[in-house]
Parts: sequence; structure tokens; C-alpha cells
Amino acid sequence: MCDPLRRWETRTIAFRELLQALKRYGARLVGPIPPPRRTEPIEAIRKSAGPVPLGPLQRLVLTDEVERTLFAEYAEHRGGQRGEEETGWVLLGVRNADEAIALATLPAGAKRDAGFAHVRFNPIAQELASRVVRQANKQLTMLGVVHTHPGSLRHPSDGDYRGDIDWVSNLRGSEGIFGIGTHEASSSWQPGANGKRLGELCFSWYSLRVGDRNYRPLKIEAASGPDLALPLRSIWDELENHAERLDRLARQLTLVRFDVIEDADRPALGLTIPLADGLRSIRVLMQGKDVRYLLLGPDGAMQADFRDDCVDHGVFVMLAELAQ
Repeated sequence: MCDPLRRWETRTIAFRELLQALKRYGARLVGPIPPPRRTEPIEAIRKSAGPVPLGPLQRLVLTDEVERTLFAEYAEHRGGQRGEEETGWVLLGVRNADEAIALATLPAGAKRDAGFAHVRFNPIAQELASRVVRQANKQLTMLGVVHTHPGSLRHPSDGDYRGDIDWVSNLRGSEGIFGIGTHEASSSWQPGANGKRLGELCFSWYSLRVGDRNYRPLKIEAASGPDLALPLRSIWDELENHAERLDRLARQLTLVRFDVIEDADRPALGLTIPLADGLRSIRVLMQGKDVRYLLLGPDGAMQADFRDDCVDHGVFVMLAELAQ
């Protein structure tokens, strides 16, 4: 068992597969991501984040793991069956006075609604994933979104603006970060201070604040650090399949905790609910289509003798049995 929010250095099987996909795509890549320019540890940056006046964003700091995740998953997407569709990610991180530090990426999900000119994320799965990541990182907040464009439209579209200008009022500082991923056929074009290119793939970054008439190019910097959501990739199917019920359960009960369980065959999504006696807890393991319920106590674990794919229903059945 591992805590995905504490073991930043542990890369999941899913991420290794993504890196392999990136290497396969790498026949057309020019080289590795340049070394970080920021030298202070991300942990120190995060600890320094606090309630400060928020001015317009001047720069976005991308950790090396966040940047690698974006390029690797974009490369894998383009080589997949849905490669002609748009795809995207949500960015979580820390918002400081004039900069934002991206520390986690949440994918659009297999259940996204996407086509050649649009992508709508799976919001319930991303809400649950955000809840899991923020268990040990309360200061993380929504920074913005990244999505891809067909061809080389490196700037958010007019349609993007119409939706984004209302949405940014919900973010800290009333300002959001927006990344555009493109496939660049020309080898001569190079991005400016607001972009990063790796082979034929490029991400261009912008900010949009309430009242702005257009997006502003946003300077990017690199720093050593994690993608805190990376361990969730190995159990994303389980997370999406149970997202609605798990999110509802987490809202109804306090002290609900999620974790990723590494298994030789297939990782599992774990759920733990402490009981009022302080000695026992309900444990739910979701692995593929299999959902198991256990009661953990001082004498060990006992598995429930029933099956229920509806996780919230199964938990309340156990609570009702224990109440008797």
C-alpha cells in the first residue's frame, strides 16, 4: 500500500507506460526537456504560500513532472484511437502574489465528451481526483485548464473566451491559466517565452482575468518537483467508474480517506472510513470491476460476505449491520 501524496518519487506503472509511448513517438523529438531554471525546492515554495494580495499573474512555474506528464500524455493521445479529437487536463497548484505554481494534472478522462473541435472533461471524476490529491495538500487550488487544438492554432479561440471569461471569476485572484497544446509540422517555428516545444508537440500558455478583453501570453519557468496527481493514473478507470458515488459518500461522511494500493496484477483504489469507536474502520477495495468490503479492527480484517458494485450503498449496508 502506498500514499500517492507522500511518495512523489514513486512513478506508477501507468506513467512508465506513458514514458514508453513518448519514447516511441520520440523518433521525431529533438531532445529532453531542458534542466530547471528555478533552484529553490518546490516544498519550500509551497510552504511559503499564504494569504497574500493577488495581483495579475506574471509567470507560471511548471514542475518538471507536470511538464513531462503533459507531453507524454499528449503524445500517447495522438497515437491512440481518439488521436484526432481534442483532449485536455485540469491544473492544480499554488497561487502566489504574481505567480502560479502548477503541481498536479488531472486528465480529461476516458469518459470525456470530445471531437475535432471541442472537449468537455469528466467533471465528477476530476472533482473526486482533486479531493484525493488535496487530502494531504489543502493549499492546492484550481489554477486553470489545458486543452489541445487541431493543427497549429496556438491561441485560445473566440469560443474558448466566451466560456472562460465567466469561469475565471470562480478562481483565486479572479484569473485563470490556459494552456493550448498543438502539433507543429514546421521544424523552423519556435515558441516564445510563453511556450515550450518538444519535437512536434508544443504547449503555449496564457492567462485571463475578469474584465480582460483577450488572453495575455504568460511567461513560463521550470522547477524541480512532482506531479501530485500522477499516482492516480494507475487507478483512473476505477476512479471514473465510481466517481459519482464516491464523491457523494465523501460529502455525506466525515474523515473519508482515499489511497492507491499497488498490486502485482493491478493497482486498486482504496477507501477507508473510521468508525465512531476509534478502534475499527470500514475498508473498501476497488480493483477493476471487483469491489470488496472489509471491517478492520484490532484483531485484523474481516471481509464482508456480500457484493455490491454501488459503493455508497455497500458502505451504508455495512454501517446498518454494525449498528445492530
